[in-house]
Amino acid sequence: MFQVFAGSWALFLGMFMLMIGNGLQGTLLGLRGDIEGFSTFSLSVVMSAYFLGFLFSSRYTPELIRRVGHVRVFAALGSMISAVLILYPVLVEPWAWTIGRVIIGFCFCGVYITAESWLNDASSNETRGKALSLYMIVQMAGIVFAQWIVSQGDVSGYALFIIPSVLVSLAFAPILLSVRPMPAFASTKPMTIRQVINASPLACFGMFMLGGVFAAQFGMSAVYGNRVGLTVGEISLFVSAIYIAALVLQYPIGWLSDRMDRRVLIIWISLLGGSGSLIAFLIPGNYALILISGAIVGGTSNPLYALLIAYTNDYLEREDMAAASGGLLFINGLGAIMGPLIVGWMMDGLGANGFWLFTAILMLTVGFYGLYRSTQRSRKTMDTEAVPYAAVSAASTPVVAEVAQEVYIEAEEEVGPEGNAQPL
Repeated sequence: MFQVFAGSWALFLGMFMLMIGNGLQGTLLGLRGDIEGFSTFSLSVVMSAYFLGFLFSSRYTPELIRRVGHVRVFAALGSMISAVLILYPVLVEPWAWTIGRVIIGFCFCGVYITAESWLNDASSNETRGKALSLYMIVQMAGIVFAQWIVSQGDVSGYALFIIPSVLVSLAFAPILLSVRPMPAFASTKPMTIRQVINASPLACFGMFMLGGVFAAQFGMSAVYGNRVGLTVGEISLFVSAIYIAALVLQYPIGWLSDRMDRRVLIIWISLLGGSGSLIAFLIPGNYALILISGAIVGGTSNPLYALLIAYTNDYLEREDMAAASGGLLFINGLGAIMGPLIVGWMMDGLGANGFWLFTAILMLTVGFYGLYRSTQRSRKTMDTEAVPYAAVSAASTPVVAEVAQEVYIEAEEEVGPEGNAQPL
């Protein structure tokens, strides 16, 4: 792992600062919007706009890179991110923040795609799995560190908006000044949605539902904390618990994934995550329980994302794996766009605890749908047909998804048809 970091330290350092900036603006807007008197629904529209921009960028940025190159795209998108972050406290209007979030989502996705293609190019067959794991650790660490920064600043002032703008600007320096040459960019054309659904109805349904869960975690958790009267420090710890648990539980769940029926694991993890949300909904007002429930939902939903990708690959030929990843991410993006809108509506109608009911319904529905699917298709024989699990962050782009597919194939070739691979 140290060798991988030493070879691409500039990229990992830059991505760490980028994730701090992104994690800051996600939580900060929820907190500042409440101070400015934004309604819950207005904030849900603002939060949803990020995922709309992200989804469009995942489709159009690859073509933009092919036309003008990595460096120009990287620099242009980074400048736009920095500018929008500075403008948030200047244009304090829901419509302005919504437009800003669309731009931010588009630009961050484009920046991730550019940086991730560099990461893939810098990795060999032997180090790709470790690089993918380290990349996910850096992502989660950046988001968690951002919550600490929020807890130390004044949400009503300007400094917390300036800090992410500066960090994003600085993040590009180590990457753009790196001596590593620009990689050739190529992306796989995704399968049609119908083809992906035919390959794995459960994975597609789960991806759509998880999109709503992730959007609620990333966009609406701070809004929820404000509505139930938590302090800024308590909200920061709550959001941190979600992502720390997501990181810690990736690998135990990955280990189980390579040693048991994945569909059974998907069902149990979904039901566990839904139950954790349901408990917080039924027993409101207890901060310790809020932290535990947040950790349960974060620790189950994020590994479930990678598990659904691996489960889909069990039903695909090698040459179709990379193509399917684009379709799965598109489905997840659609769920993410609608997630904040629905949870905002539920919080308006049921109170702040509608946040927990929303995530409970989505997670439990995935589990029950998995039980239904188990009556429709026979399980895979794990010792001969399943591909290895690779830890992937829910914030990944099509580039990382395709890198993960390469890891699956390479690990499968190393293990051979008779053995089980270790999670990567």
